[in-house]
Amino acid sequence: MNRQEKESLVDTLKKDFAQSEAAYLVGYSGLSVNAMQDLRGKLRDKGARLKIAKMRLVKRALADDTAYEGFMPHLKEQCGVIFAEEEPTGVAKVLYDFSKDNDNLNVVLGFVEREYLDADAVKYLATLPPREVLLAQVVGTMQMPITQFVGLLNMLLVRLLVVLKQIAEKKEKEA
Repeated sequence: MNRQEKESLVDTLKKDFAQSEAAYLVGYSGLSVNAMQDLRGKLRDKGARLKIAKMRLVKRALADDTAYEGFMPHLKEQCGVIFAEEEPTGVAKVLYDFSKDNDNLNVVLGFVEREYLDADAVKYLATLPPREVLLAQVVGTMQMPITQFVGLLNMLLVRLLVVLKQIAEKKEKEA
């Protein structure tokens, strides 16, 4: 790789870090080529990309970016960077599921919504339900008191109608 290619790669990495919604640092030492291709395909389905580059080039790309300074101590050995452009939780789920089947893939660090996540936090993020389910749960929780109140009002109206019907029947018998 010549100097221009390295500079181009550093610029691409800078752009990827700036535009990504989340980034994950993973160790992939010992993964087969087929496993790597499988992982890339699963990540692509979730709108994410795996970039493999020399760690000194990644360090150079992050040298000016203070947001990712927590990555610096972890940029060693064979690590890859996963850039999530759409759904960070979906990408975390792919990484978690893939690492269960492949012991050679380990999540080193995650950076989601300006917060660093260690491997356990990424695992927790992966086990959360999808965003739509969480929103439905919140709406259901907010809707529950209103639903109960409407049900109570409905029961009061039904009781009033029953009482009025009993009064009408009583008056019919008397007349």
